[in-house]
Amino acid sequence: MPVFELGKEPVFPPPGLAEPDGLLALGGDLSVERLTMAYSMGIFPWYTQGSPILWWSTDPRLVLFPGELRVSRSLRQTIRRGLFDVTFDMDFEGVIDGCAAAERHGQEGTWITPEMKDAYIALHRAGRAHSVESRQEGRLVGGLYGVSLGRVFFGESMFALVSDASKAAFVLLVHRLRDRGYALIDCQQTTTHLMSFGAREIPRMDFLSILRKEVNAPDAWGD
Repeated sequence: MPVFELGKEPVFPPPGLAEPDGLLALGGDLSVERLTMAYSMGIFPWYTQGSPILWWSTDPRLVLFPGELRVSRSLRQTIRRGLFDVTFDMDFEGVIDGCAAAERHGQEGTWITPEMKDAYIALHRAGRAHSVESRQEGRLVGGLYGVSLGRVFFGESMFALVSDASKAAFVLLVHRLRDRGYALIDCQQTTTHLMSFGAREIPRMDFLSILRKEVNAPDAWGD
């Protein structure tokens, strides 16, 4: 399959035309309109500094159904002890900065370029991107951010400066999403870390079928 080059209009080719590794298209921009359309179609941007914007739609897709969350006994105890003060949408820029600065095993640099950071801050201001913060004694020590459309949450990145900080944020996020009727959490790429929480791979066709139904539902994030 060819890799499509995007123009100025915020449109994408069908995700089923992606390469076997998930690469679908390159170019375009990171406007709120284009990003919103991309996520609603099961497409996400991922590239490094100096590269053109690359757009992906992986198959299979790693997802977590909120009701299938698994939490280890030790993490449940950590959460019950209240070691972290977990909040929502209190410091989006701090969380994305923390994610950009986090060291990743086997990865040099970060895919959260200044352009990406500005784009997701704009999405946050538009009410479509959200953060979860973990604090200890008022200090931001971990968290995560992602995009919410209808009843689907698209996870983007997480970081932790102390053990279990991002894990606690993730568990409480899933609890919130479950309680508010979310159908799905998109994890994008398969990792053993997320699978330990109950995430599993499903065919892209099934993933897109869920999206078509759920992303156009009324916004379930709330205040």
